[in-house]
Amino acid sequence: MAHLAQYDAGLTAEYFSAPAALQGRYHYGEGIGGFNFSRETINVREALSRICANALGGRETGYMGSLPTELCFPGFATDNPSTIVEGHVRPRLWVGNRSTVACHYDSYDNLACVVAGRRRFTLYPPDAIGDLYIGPIDHTLSGQPVSMVAGMDGGDDYPRFAAAQAKAIIVDLGPGDALYLPKLWWHQVEALDPVNILVNYWWDGFSAGPDSPYAALLLAMIAIAERPVPERAAWRAYFDHYVFRADGHPLAHLPEAKHGVLGPLAQGNYGRIRALVMRMLRGG
Repeated sequence: MAHLAQYDAGLTAEYFSAPAALQGRYHYGEGIGGFNFSRETINVREALSRICANALGGRETGYMGSLPTELCFPGFATDNPSTIVEGHVRPRLWVGNRSTVACHYDSYDNLACVVAGRRRFTLYPPDAIGDLYIGPIDHTLSGQPVSMVAGMDGGDDYPRFAAAQAKAIIVDLGPGDALYLPKLWWHQVEALDPVNILVNYWWDGFSAGPDSPYAALLLAMIAIAERPVPERAAWRAYFDHYVFRADGHPLAHLPEAKHGVLGPLAQGNYGRIRALVMRMLRGG
């Protein structure tokens, strides 16, 4: 913590805190209307001091997450470089007391490096989503939707959770250990010691432009999700054919010169398709 504090740029950040009796399990409160923790924006150095005080037996646990080092701790990445990821991928810091971050997914590939304390990752593959009983997507703990049951007993209210548990992978990491976590894998993260520090790197090595798959998912929800079952099944076939392409390129039976906007995105077709979509969204 002293090493980290020497890079402090004097900025503020969001600090999560919860009564010590909760043992750092940050989640919803009673029901899903509220949360069992508090958020406040405070000076980073003050937050580090509170985390240290909590570790010695305070009345709360504290946590700061996803702090960009180039802003909050300039010089840290230069003095503590990674040779595993490309240089443009900048590290983020996660600092706190004992905590459990609810099971969620990220839309980026992730390299998580433990610096201090021990971390336990409980991982579920993307296809476990239906068995994890995911909460709202627009009322979340910290951006991403979370499982309402992972880390609990499940019980009669969540009968399908047993299927997810059968797919779970548990990974324990100590200082100096790192985990590569592919995008869209569900993960619950437990920080097991009084003080825990993690450095992570997020990146998307396959993005063809500024538009995210999640934006396409949201648009598909409003365009397709409440249509009749037979129509949804028909659209699923079209998505499989044009998007997921299990049987190969949809125009493989034609010469590549005849593929039009279905040719390689890097050859200008990304912009052409995007222009078509934007015209449709504008009602043109």
